[in-house]
Amino acid sequence: MTRPHPARRTFLIGGLAALATPALMRPASAQQFVGEIEETPPATERARHNVMSFRAVDWRDHFTNLRLGAIVCDTQSRALHYWSEDESVYRLYPSSAPMTEDFTRRGYTTITLKRRNPVWIPTPGMRERQPYLPERVEAGPDNPLGTRALNLGWQYYRIHGIDDVRKIGRRASNGCIGLFNHHVEELFEMVHVGTQVRVI
Repeated sequence: MTRPHPARRTFLIGGLAALATPALMRPASAQQFVGEIEETPPATERARHNVMSFRAVDWRDHFTNLRLGAIVCDTQSRALHYWSEDESVYRLYPSSAPMTEDFTRRGYTTITLKRRNPVWIPTPGMRERQPYLPERVEAGPDNPLGTRALNLGWQYYRIHGIDDVRKIGRRASNGCIGLFNHHVEELFEMVHVGTQVRVI
């Protein structure tokens, strides 16, 4: 049996690596930005998982309407899905998720407040578990809420930016859903106070 020529082997390995590279990591010229979908194939043709293990989600499985838009935060696949009220915009963002089930709250709520460059104040529970935490952190690169925060109807729960990009795709929060700062900034401009949210 003959072995493949080294140059051919390198080409094959490089080609397979390129195919395995997640779509969100490829250049913008090679894809639509962050899950924007222009034509949605019939449900029977959609793959249930993509290469990053995001689950396909249809808003109709979670909401009866899209009044003021809708968000599904999938804590299993660590992704946030957003649909605009008129269905002209769909976004899929990778996210962080709560560290444990004890920190995870599931169900329906809404966005109750939008904050630019938020101040972070640890919750009483966080201060009890980690008494060394500062009493507050002003806006800036070290702020755990990143550049934007979307308060949910549940006390202390938010969708927000992050101070450490390594948290994305991991169980890394005390209950909140974290997004890359440039993603939460985009989402911030599209959502409204009252936008529907479901955490699954």
